Amino acid sequence: MLYLVRDHLFPVLVFLHALLAGRPPDDGHGRFARQRHYRVARLARLPAPIRESSGLAPGDSAGLVWTHGDGGTPATLYQASLAGQLRGTLPLAPLPNRDWEELTRDPAGRFYIGDFGNNRNDRRDLAIYRVTLGATGLPRVDTIAFRYPDQTAFPPPPARRHFDCEAFIFYHDTLHLFTKDRGRAHRTRYYVVPARPGRHVAILRDSLRLRTLVTGAARRPDDQGVALLGYGAMFLFAGPPGVRLFQQPKNYRRLPTTGQAEAVLYLDNQDLLISNERGQLFRVSRRNQHLAPRPRRLTRGGAG
Repeated sequence: MLYLVRDHLFPVLVFLHALLAGRPPDDGHGRFARQRHYRVARLARLPAPIRESSGLAPGDSAGLVWTHGDGGTPATLYQASLAGQLRGTLPLAPLPNRDWEELTRDPAGRFYIGDFGNNRNDRRDLAIYRVTLGATGLPRVDTIAFRYPDQTAFPPPPARRHFDCEAFIFYHDTLHLFTKDRGRAHRTRYYVVPARPGRHVAILRDSLRLRTLVTGAARRPDDQGVALLGYGAMFLFAGPPGVRLFQQPKNYRRLPTTGQAEAVLYLDNQDLLISNERGQLFRVSRRNQHLAPRPRRLTRGGAG
């Protein structure tokens, strides 16, 4: 029954949500513009060992990406091509995979794995694992433990369950987290945590109502944009991460056909890659409206 809901009913709910949710409200951060000229193309399905793709990070060369499974799957990173071919694995056992939800890399090539999925909002062991590959190829794992400064109950009442998270990015020695608000308002909270091992209290930077659950985040390669992924939509902010991120010019794109999308990655400064829980890969790219064929003008005698 659970597989029936995930594989058949949930994509329908996402499609309906994308059509009905509409533009996020202006809650003091400025209005979202709706981006119309883009296309979503299905590329491939990830190979069988990757049962549920929950995070995406750049691969070791062009055309490759790293990903991982959701909570309860093996503690392994997988490198795959955009055509869905498995190209490498990085086993990390005995590292636990309680609820891995996101993956990112820093300029030095280190991985950061977000073990901060918190569906019931009752976790006290939230962690981000920093993985460094040494000269021998053996990984070194350091733990960045953290807590939210505004969570005092484990779990809080249902209307205040704001402390699930599935999205983060690395920028300037800091990890930028965007929560998956399970309250009625679906208001994502933006926290920052130092990208260094130790125990930390996250700092709340801002919050924004998006009318959907945020499931992934990505930073543009030129640092001049951030994408947040939600069920049925994507939100693009034209500026670097920071205290004014939500104040930047922004637009949204509907994504009614990507299913339960869980991870997003910039392939370049324009195109993005999305993966969903069924292991499907989608490319989202701008479409040049000037290339659309113009309708031919007809005269009485036929085609003009």
